[in-house]
Amino acid sequence: MKFQVTPKRRRERPGAEERTFTIGRIWQAESAKPVEITHLFDRSYGYRSLRELTWHLADRFDVSPKAVDLERV
Repeated sequence: MKFQVTPKRRRERPGAEERTFTIGRIWQAESAKPVEITHLFDRSYGYRSLRELTWHLADRFDVSPKAVDLERV
């Protein structure tokens, strides 16, 4: 499954250990016209890496993480 994501940097919180990002917008790009699926996700969640988001997508769509192709746009 192919996805495209526009991450948003999360503002640093005092005492935060790691930088995180949230989902700005995300599309499922299986066809010539990608379908926006941003509404399916909690946009306030702070992901630590694209790898973590890949695992979240795999879990959400019930596929192996190896089957997820995530592109930052």
